[in-house]
Amino acid sequence: MDQQTKAALKQDNFITTTSHGLEWAKENRKSVIVTVSLLLAVIIILVAVGVIYTQRSNAAETAFGEAMQVYQAPVAIAGQPAMPGVKTYANVAERATAANKLFANVADHYGMTKDGKNARYFAGLTAAEAGQTQTAETTLKAVADGFDKDLANLAKLALADLYRQTGRDGQAVDLYNQLAAKPTNTVPAATAQIALAEMYTAEGKTEQARKIYAQLKDKDAKGVGGVLAAQKLNPAAATGPSLQQ
Repeated sequence: MDQQTKAALKQDNFITTTSHGLEWAKENRKSVIVTVSLLLAVIIILVAVGVIYTQRSNAAETAFGEAMQVYQAPVAIAGQPAMPGVKTYANVAERATAANKLFANVADHYGMTKDGKNARYFAGLTAAEAGQTQTAETTLKAVADGFDKDLANLAKLALADLYRQTGRDGQAVDLYNQLAAKPTNTVPAATAQIALAEMYTAEGKTEQARKIYAQLKDKDAKGVGGVLAAQKLNPAAATGPSLQQ
């Protein structure tokens, strides 16, 4: 087959393929337009959602920062003058009440953002500090049931402390055991175990506390938890030998 014939065949194939393509496009023009329109609509929606989420995240970050400033504000010390230009609070409860309103507002308006979720946790903490026990329990339980395990465990730890303060030690024990069994970066197993041991010590159950400390010391001898457990088992060694003449 000579070159001229090959070129003619290629041209015929190109024309045939192009014709078929044009015919298909013509026959399916409406469906093509609908499909393209849908794709464009989806892209536009995704971009719009991304822009809105970014704006809300930025707003949540700012509002959360303002709430933290109140939460970290100094408490007035009796007999000492307040620093000029620095907002102070008469006591921890008053400061917690002021911060709680801000944290709750952030959580209610920006609950889907990271700062909104963190704000819900701090709303629970500050409610407890302000003496709003029922509100604190409800809020912390909501965070504890969330998908963010790091934040959920922090809420469970705070909830266990709330149970201790309100005389529900059995519920506190259950939470400490849960935390020890399923630790996270925010609440390592040692943290929950030490909190449980301290609770037992406060109740006069020293043998149960010593058992926890001993297990932790053997399991994590070089870790922070193990070192602290060793100090709890032997306070004299932690303070060093007494000076004798």
